[in-house]
Amino acid sequence: MLEIKNLTKSYGGAKAAVEDLSLTVEAGDIYGFIGHNGAGKTTTIKCVVGICDFEKGQIRVDGRDVKKDSLACKRVMAYIPDNPDLYDYLTGIQYLSFVADIYQVSGADRKKRINQEAEDFGMTRALGDLISTYSHGMKQKLAIMGALIHSPRLLILDEPFVGLDPEASLILKNKMHDLCGQGSAIFFSTHVLEVAEKLCNRIGVIAGGRLAAQGATGELTGDKSLEDVFMEVARHGKTDQTSDPNHTV
Repeated sequence: MLEIKNLTKSYGGAKAAVEDLSLTVEAGDIYGFIGHNGAGKTTTIKCVVGICDFEKGQIRVDGRDVKKDSLACKRVMAYIPDNPDLYDYLTGIQYLSFVADIYQVSGADRKKRINQEAEDFGMTRALGDLISTYSHGMKQKLAIMGALIHSPRLLILDEPFVGLDPEASLILKNKMHDLCGQGSAIFFSTHVLEVAEKLCNRIGVIAGGRLAAQGATGELTGDKSLEDVFMEVARHGKTDQTSDPNHTV
């Protein structure tokens, strides 16, 4: 569903923010992408969704190249940044209808999906209000609802649990599982290692712009916690030169 091969991205000729990074996310995967601040997580995500260009490598979404067939890639994915910028002058329902229009979701389907998502996230009464009146958590919920409205084949999230209350976090986790159960894939960054360890079937650790470790969660952690593995990578700056998506440490 998502294939990144030898991705390299730098800014203004400086040291590469991401260097020779390769990973694969298959249908049904919940892939957690972890690393310290400045490690290259958000840069990688922005390259995948088409916000940032990159010098080297290839990114394919559902078999299509993000540079050569960007529109087709965008049709099958959804992206939620760490701080969603929504249209404050729209109401919640206007925003969701706008997103549904972009993805050509039929009138009957959008009504059903909006009603269900609003009920699940406790947003039904707020949909008629201007987004400018929403709290940060409400805006995060609305962004999630918009991302799910067309049942994306690839859902990409950057720190999705920031600003969500415990109940909304649990609802999102359940929806992530449901989406992957339907054959979609999820690629998301997080600093919450406990969540990643429990939620993800695969995990990648990025350090200094390079993939330092990746693999099935249980195989990657072994008899350690994900926190232990992460701290080991952070301390020793261990890097993985292989492009084998099944390689572990």
